[in-house]
Amino acid sequence: MSDLENPAFTDEDKAREVIEASRWPNGAVCPHCGLPDRVKKLGGKSMGPGWYHCAQCREKFTVRTGTLYERSHIPLHKWLLATHLLTSSKKGISAHQLFRMMGFGSYKTAWFMAHRIREGMRDGGSTPLGGGGGTVEIDETVQGRIEGAPSRKNIKGGRSGYRNVALTLVERGGSARSFHVTGTTIAELKPVILANVAREAKIMTDQAAWYPEIGAEFASHDTVNHARDEYVRHEGEKLVTTNTVEGYYSIFKRGMKGVYQHCKEKHLHRYLAEFDFRYSNRSALGVEDAQRTSKIAAGITGKRLAYRRVGA
Repeated sequence: MSDLENPAFTDEDKAREVIEASRWPNGAVCPHCGLPDRVKKLGGKSMGPGWYHCAQCREKFTVRTGTLYERSHIPLHKWLLATHLLTSSKKGISAHQLFRMMGFGSYKTAWFMAHRIREGMRDGGSTPLGGGGGTVEIDETVQGRIEGAPSRKNIKGGRSGYRNVALTLVERGGSARSFHVTGTTIAELKPVILANVAREAKIMTDQAAWYPEIGAEFASHDTVNHARDEYVRHEGEKLVTTNTVEGYYSIFKRGMKGVYQHCKEKHLHRYLAEFDFRYSNRSALGVEDAQRTSKIAAGITGKRLAYRRVGA
């Protein structure tokens, strides 16, 4: 059976079972009071399938309650299918493509749905990268142009402050963590890097002027000089390069330019979360398409996103 033939993508009851198993692996938990002990499943035709009642707080709920799916009229099996398509497409899938494939009544439905799924991909990242002396590669890139901002030729001195700047930290053999930052000053980058990289980590960057001061905070700091066409340097068993994070950006750039094409500044953090999620849950780490879908289904709690907050 291929992935797209999974009954959970066409049957509402099967989809609900998958989401319940991902969200409540040990049985239903009341999203109102957080207690599992006095929860029972409701029967009968009046409520419909999937309803539970908590005897502690006397509230009724379903697996949608308190999640990204709450108050959504889209069937759960379509939520699962859209999630699968977004997580299994290496460079993403456009809202227009979702609109055509899912048969929605409007493009806005598909667009908002995709943003809600990206919200489910967001990870707080409480554990610093590079713990135990791992290697973390750090780089930044510019993505697109802020809407309404002047073009480069109209900016005195050719400053690049009119662009959306992304900072990415990649642990070799591990996960990626990206941030939308307002610029590439030490004051902007240093707090983000210090909060997300363990002090015992070995970091590798290019020779940008803002990295030496930041690098002094870590176990070691090595650089490659791209201005002199240096991309890889061998120092004994140590491989000095930023090719891993550059590889991340190659996929990100192709996706943003070839699939999504346009991105407002206020939405960049969600697109970064999407590419981070797929990179950090890639096949090389033993995570396949079905597991990615289940991970998002398990991470939907407490991440409600209203259309008025997103805005087109």
